[in-house]
Amino acid sequence: MSSSLSAFLKQPLRIGSKTIENRLLLAPMAGLTHIAFRELVAGFGGHGLLFTEMCNARLVPHENRFVSPVFRWRDQELPFLVCQLFGSDPMQMAKAAARVEREGFFGVDINMGCAVTGICRQNCGAELLKQPELAARIVEAVRKTVSIPVFVKFRTGWSDDPEYAVMLAKLFQAAGADALTFHPRMAPDRRSRPPKWDYIRLVKENVGIPVFGNGNVFDEQDARTMLTSTGCEGIALGRIAAAKPWIFRAWTEDQALPKDIFSSTLLKLTHLLETHFEPSYAAKLFRKFVPYFSSNFRFGHDLRRRLWREESMAAVRLTIQQEFEKAPELTTRPNINLFCA
Repeated sequence: MSSSLSAFLKQPLRIGSKTIENRLLLAPMAGLTHIAFRELVAGFGGHGLLFTEMCNARLVPHENRFVSPVFRWRDQELPFLVCQLFGSDPMQMAKAAARVEREGFFGVDINMGCAVTGICRQNCGAELLKQPELAARIVEAVRKTVSIPVFVKFRTGWSDDPEYAVMLAKLFQAAGADALTFHPRMAPDRRSRPPKWDYIRLVKENVGIPVFGNGNVFDEQDARTMLTSTGCEGIALGRIAAAKPWIFRAWTEDQALPKDIFSSTLLKLTHLLETHFEPSYAAKLFRKFVPYFSSNFRFGHDLRRRLWREESMAAVRLTIQQEFEKAPELTTRPNINLFCA
C-alpha cells in the first residue's frame, strides 16, 4: 500500500449536509452490490460509502425490504449506504427518494449511466443523457424532496463529446446535486473502449461539487494516476471490487491480508448469500460474481468453469476447498476478458 495514496483517501470530504471519512467508494453494479456482497466488503473495511444495486423508483415507495432482492439492507450499513434509483418520472423519483431518506440511508444516487438495453428502453439510465432538461428536472425534484446528499452517476453521453459531459455536469450541479460519479465512456461503448480519464478533469474543472472518478482503476498506480491527472476528489471502484472485495482495506489500511484471502473470501460469500437469499437465487448471484473473482488467476477460465457448474452452495464450497488446496497462480493485473464473460 502506498502511504501517500492511503493518506489522501482517508481525508474527510464534505458531501452536501454530511461528511465521509474515506474517499474510496463501492460503485453500484447490478447483480453484484447486493446486501450479501456489501456485507462482505464491510467486513474488510476501508470503504467510504457503499452503493446498492439499481432500485426501480416506481417500486421503492411500496417495497418490502425483506422481500425485495435489491431494495434490501442491514441497519448497520445505513450510515454509509447510498441507494441508487433509476426512473424517468421526476415525481416517482422524488417519492422513491423520500422513502430512502425515511429509512435512514446516507444518500440517494440517480442512475444516468446504465446503458443496458432493458433500462434504456424504459427511458431510464443513460437514455436520460439524451434529454438534459428531463434529467435536470429529475435531479431538481429529488433535491427539493430530500435533505440527504444527492449523487448523480453519469457517462459522457451518446457521442464522444467532452463538452457535452461538462454541460451535463453543470446542469446537475445547478439542479441541486451534491456530488457526481463520472464514468468517462460513451453510452454505446458500454466497456468496449478505454475510459478517457482526461474528461474527468474537464468535468472537475467546471463544477464546484465533489467528483468521483470511475472506470478501469485496477491497481494503486491506476488510482494515483486518476487522482493526480484529473483532480477528482475520490474514486468509485466497480469491477475490481468484485474481483478483490478487500481492496478498500488494502488501499487504506496498513494491515497485512490473510494468506488464504482468496479461498476464505469465496467461502464467506457463499455463507452470506445463503443468509440473505433463498438457495436458487443465492446460487445465481454467486455465479454472477465468479467471473470477476476468477480474473485474479492465470487459469481463471478453468476456475470459473468449475465453480459455475456446481448446483448448490455445499458443492461450491467443496470445489473451493479442492481448488485452493494448492494456491492457484495469480496474475499481476486482473484478466479483464473474464469481466465480460
